[in-house]
Amino acid sequence: MKISGFSYVRNGFEYDVPFREAIQSVLPVCNEFVIAVGNSTDGTREAIAALNSPKIKIIDTVWDMSLRIGGKIFAQQSNIALDNISGDWAFHVQADEVLHEKNLDQITDYIQKYQNDEQVDGLLFPFLHFWGGYNYIRTSRRMHRYEIRVFRNNKYVRAYRDSQGFRIYKNKDSYEQGLEKGKKLKVIKTNIPIYHYNAVHSPNRMRYKVQHFGSCYNGGKQVQIDDTLNLLQRVDRLKLFDGQHPEIMQARIKSQDWEFVFDPSKAVWRKKDKIMQPVEDFIGYRFGEYKNYILLRNR
Repeated sequence: MKISGFSYVRNGFEYDVPFREAIQSVLPVCNEFVIAVGNSTDGTREAIAALNSPKIKIIDTVWDMSLRIGGKIFAQQSNIALDNISGDWAFHVQADEVLHEKNLDQITDYIQKYQNDEQVDGLLFPFLHFWGGYNYIRTSRRMHRYEIRVFRNNKYVRAYRDSQGFRIYKNKDSYEQGLEKGKKLKVIKTNIPIYHYNAVHSPNRMRYKVQHFGSCYNGGKQVQIDDTLNLLQRVDRLKLFDGQHPEIMQARIKSQDWEFVFDPSKAVWRKKDKIMQPVEDFIGYRFGEYKNYILLRNR
């Protein structure tokens, strides 16, 4: 049984994402780690090479800026890395996602358990979405609760839409030409959280990231943000995080040079969400939840 990690990144320092921590957090369970490194100008490639791990394989890429529509550029880069892995199982981690060291053994236990069960295509992971700082997680219905991060290395698995999830296609041509929607992977839900640090930034850095990251979905146009100071406060719901962050993140956490305290009085809800959230909290069910997978019962 061989496990291959894979990811992609471009200008990781510029966008202030924990790409080195992300890689290092999954390396212990991977036999190899393939990362597509876009044409960076901030030392990202050099930093990955400096990790000095024989498991890491860098694929140098040049981003096709014409693909900055609907996040297609992210899917393309993810697929480049995926095409270069050699393991039986693929472990996808994005540049702002980190795995806790206490869960490493569980990953291999799950994979070993379902190694010979061909009905299982992959594993589903819950997400902890950190916001503003390292003390808050966003828990509203607007955040995805689960996503596939481990799956069998089927040559016809492709990133779906952007790179948030994956599907199985008949062949690469039908995928690239948009001739089919693909089949959802059949997965087993795990209790292993992915620590998602996408929105842990100072207000100014968050503004910069939103402007430029958003351009990868709307054809290269920067997102206009008028309210810089209250950008992080203008969120629906946050909850204090009472757990422990991965050890690999401790130095980064200690270096935080801004303070973020959520003020619920400034919360901004979409009308539908404000109505539905208390109902869903009460009954324990999320209506209309996006599920890019078929959930199997644990065997």
